[in-house]
Amino acid sequence: MSEHPHEHAAGPVTISYIAESAGVSVPTVSKVINGRSGVAADTRARVEALISQYGYRKSSAVQRSTTMELVFDQLEHMWGVEIIRGVERVAREHRLGVVLTEFGPERSTIRYWIDDTLARRPACVVTVAHLSEDQRNRLRARGIPCVVFDPTMELPDDVPFVGATNWSGGRSATRHLIGLGHRRIAMISGPDDALCCRARLDGYRAALESAGLPVDAGLITRTDLTQQDGQVAALDLLNRPQPPTAIFTANDLQALGVYQAARSLGLRIPDDLSVVGFDDLPITPLLDPPLTTVHQPLFEMASAATEMALALGRGENPQTGIELATTLTIRQSTAPPAR
Repeated sequence: MSEHPHEHAAGPVTISYIAESAGVSVPTVSKVINGRSGVAADTRARVEALISQYGYRKSSAVQRSTTMELVFDQLEHMWGVEIIRGVERVAREHRLGVVLTEFGPERSTIRYWIDDTLARRPACVVTVAHLSEDQRNRLRARGIPCVVFDPTMELPDDVPFVGATNWSGGRSATRHLIGLGHRRIAMISGPDDALCCRARLDGYRAALESAGLPVDAGLITRTDLTQQDGQVAALDLLNRPQPPTAIFTANDLQALGVYQAARSLGLRIPDDLSVVGFDDLPITPLLDPPLTTVHQPLFEMASAATEMALALGRGENPQTGIELATTLTIRQSTAPPAR
């Protein structure tokens, strides 16, 4: 639905202005204008009074956007491809094109992005990148719904998001290794400012504590979520006087680095070292040996985020925070520790 502005002393009246004046959301005003249910009687009366006061009328020529936008900080590896696939599946069903935006390693294009996006006025935005509160507010003011994919930072309660059960995933991976008999289990975690990585690390700690095992800070290392950083971290762990018998990593790329480190030291996986990753990227069954990993339903998460954003654009009020379940996929990279 388009906004049809009407002049008043402070400028044009829009749906956003009426929503702010009434103390309600833009989707709520949209429901009232379109005669939809789901609005309390007193709220509906207050919104209708403001619509009448300002003489707001829905544009007779409703313009429907033919695009939506998917935003990344950086699009470097297979993780992003699964997200694109999930978004495009839903976009095709709704006959929408997908505008793909990448801020780049220095986020150098971000200062131009918001103005360009507001000018394009997509049907919705799904963002993997971190947007500022001001950017989210500017999108909201123009009636462009925005849903955050797998947030890495704490969000206000009213910001819609779709994530995964990262804590449960970290716990299930570690419990699997404990069940095989491992007692020196290392974790290569991601950056501490990444919410998902903190949750996976907390799940690892919880599994150790519930099994009565000590949480050894010396077996926990934090690094970036890349293959190279995983390799460097694994070499440090495996060259210690008492190396771990198993390593759990915060993502599959780090696990690839562990494979490289183990082989450079003449260690066999899983005979000498068990490895568990996180994400279940399409390449993991093809590794030698195939990687045991926590399956994060990236495709389904991206589809759900897109459906949520489009529903918000229609004035519906879906659940604004969803976490899809992770599951452990056991393959051949884990085994009981060598005696």
